[in-house]
Amino acid sequence: MKIAFSSEQRQMIGAVREVVQANFIRRGTRWMDGTFPWENMAELADLGVLGMAVPEEYGGLGLPVLDTALVLEEIGKGCYVTAMAVLGEVGVQVRVISTYAPQSIKDRILPGVVTGKNILAVCMTEPHAGTDVPNYRTNTKIMNDRVVVNGVKTLISRAPEAAMFVVFTRVNDQPGREGIGCVLVDAGTPGLEVTGNYHTMGGEYLHEVRFENVELPRENLVIDRDGMKMLLNAFNTQRCLNPAISLGMAEGAFDESLKYAQDRTAFGRAIGDFQGMRWKLADMYKDIEAGRGLLYRAAAGANPFPDPFLAATAKIFCNEMALRVTSEAVQIHGGYGFTDEYLVSRHYRGARYGTLGGGTSETLRDLIGKRLMKDGDMGDGILSRVLDMG
Repeated sequence: MKIAFSSEQRQMIGAVREVVQANFIRRGTRWMDGTFPWENMAELADLGVLGMAVPEEYGGLGLPVLDTALVLEEIGKGCYVTAMAVLGEVGVQVRVISTYAPQSIKDRILPGVVTGKNILAVCMTEPHAGTDVPNYRTNTKIMNDRVVVNGVKTLISRAPEAAMFVVFTRVNDQPGREGIGCVLVDAGTPGLEVTGNYHTMGGEYLHEVRFENVELPRENLVIDRDGMKMLLNAFNTQRCLNPAISLGMAEGAFDESLKYAQDRTAFGRAIGDFQGMRWKLADMYKDIEAGRGLLYRAAAGANPFPDPFLAATAKIFCNEMALRVTSEAVQIHGGYGFTDEYLVSRHYRGARYGTLGGGTSETLRDLIGKRLMKDGDMGDGILSRVLDMG
């Protein structure tokens, strides 16, 4: 299957690649202590990257899922921390605001996302529930023209920098999936507090966010029932963007490993001349190309959201492939690969996140298995299924 890139796609990828290779790689160690990469984000805002998911009427580009995945892939080659920061500006939270928020909030928030002024945070995971969304305890109570939010979210990215929090919450204590909604909370609202700080092996911080009698206008409750279904639709997009970063890190690690294998000598010859090293590089390349095919197919078919079956398949493969490839990259670099100064070390640590965020590999394998069992009859086999999916 061949995907022909447009001149606009090539131009965007080329512009992002230039800034990543020229600036992001050499700055990479700056962000390992949890410092937010504002400098990188400003350069990407100038290229229009932060507005990829923002509709054109608010100054964004309104790009398809595939274009967004291609850009994240390119950023992932150079800096995991920056790629994750960008993911927050092109993922679930932007799509929730642009689709469901009242006009006043769209007008106030979305133009600032495009310029990099407004960083967004999505609040989903709770101390006792991650993937188990129907058991969230955070609750929003409707009180005439106001709503009041109480609860705790944890492992939240970009919380200290966020201008707005997109919070998935129970509404009026309604139980189960049907009781899930979504509320928008501005930073600085009384009762909102960013507390716990968890420094990750990838470099960035995750945080705990508490809501104690946070009172908001009724219009800030943008989804008041059955939000689980809407959340899962949006997450099919996230399940193409998360693996795009994994694919980029694998590619970046491979590129560094190939150069190192050509330049590093042992016993009088390049280490790439040894069969063991050549086989490592061959397997790395094979895995990257397989992951690329799965991801591009899932992203290209989005209308407007990717097929959940294809997105889950691409995410599992790319996430786990990146772990294998970056691990081999460290091995090829020997002791140098274990140091922060080498890009492969940072990619190896960043790659570990992929299978955890946006749906764990275990959850997605179960999703795929259930779909296969539900469909039952394979008809004329897997090829017929592929042709049906387009």
